[in-house]
Amino acid sequence: MYVFREYSSGFYVLNQSIRISIKLFKMGKRHKPRSGSLAFTPRKRAKKETARIHSWVEGATNLLGFVGYKAGMTNVLAIDNRKTSPTQGAEKFIPVTIIDVPPMIALGIRAYTDGYFGLKTFTDVFMPQPSNDLKRRVKLAPNGTTDNLKKIEDELNDLADIRLLLHTQPRLTGLSKKVPDIVEVGVGGNIEDKFKFCSQILGKEISVTDVFNEKSMVDVTAVTKGKGFQGVVKRWGNTIQPRKSSKGRRHMGTGGAWTPARKLWREPLPGQMGYHTRTEYNKIILKIGKGDEITPKGGFLMYGLVKGDYVMLAGSVPGPRKRSIWLINPRRPKGDVNFEITHINLASKQGV
Repeated sequence: MYVFREYSSGFYVLNQSIRISIKLFKMGKRHKPRSGSLAFTPRKRAKKETARIHSWVEGATNLLGFVGYKAGMTNVLAIDNRKTSPTQGAEKFIPVTIIDVPPMIALGIRAYTDGYFGLKTFTDVFMPQPSNDLKRRVKLAPNGTTDNLKKIEDELNDLADIRLLLHTQPRLTGLSKKVPDIVEVGVGGNIEDKFKFCSQILGKEISVTDVFNEKSMVDVTAVTKGKGFQGVVKRWGNTIQPRKSSKGRRHMGTGGAWTPARKLWREPLPGQMGYHTRTEYNKIILKIGKGDEITPKGGFLMYGLVKGDYVMLAGSVPGPRKRSIWLINPRRPKGDVNFEITHINLASKQGV
């Protein structure tokens, strides 16, 4: 005959001759979050080397972004004057990235209406006399289709958005290329203010100082450095299998269960690594100035001299040297920005 006695730690089954102890633990929850980060999935190559901005942060009636070229990195010494910083009043060593930002030219105006699948292009207006470098990139309509400017003004109340088409001037940088990059930049304000601003600035040069100020924050968007086709160890950080493992060591242990009979997207697989569009938030603009005061001895490695305007950002930014970099208004600004630069390292980057 068995006698069951309940205790706080479980159930015990007693017999006259043999005492058998079976301890039943409380079962865990069936749900368990996945261990490890999936990061960005899927990891596909960017469509273009110049990244595209899909959403703009509304602001004053002005450009909401600017494009430059990554020249290289150096470091500075700066006094931290932030009130809530643990290093307030102390001199800090800060690695910085130099972005070469020559003036951009407003080559056109693009108007949008609301369509079934989102914004739909209504019409475009181009500058009447494009530069010879721009003609190597695109063939514009004769006379810039200036008649469309009146067309936009008449349908102003029915438009959803107005944006500005700009092109860079790589001839003014240390790059070897001369063909400009064409980008579309959002404009702040209501429709009337946007149209008035774009009409006044069409065909003119726009400097980075017209858009951003020192001691402010920006979001940086660019296409990262490409690393080609890589395996799961480098691409996802899988552990290398033991030395005596058969059929290789730098692969995942199992491809999943028999059921379901397919590969799951959560499983680490080899494929493209790098050359992805990525955004980094809240980069601090420490300084905006001219290139002759920031170029190190011998120039930046694999770039050369910074001839015109530059932007000094605290920290690193995505992409290799010469890659086009987007500077846009911050989406989630936070913190205080107050640094006083005391020294800029202009030593040679040649290793001598």
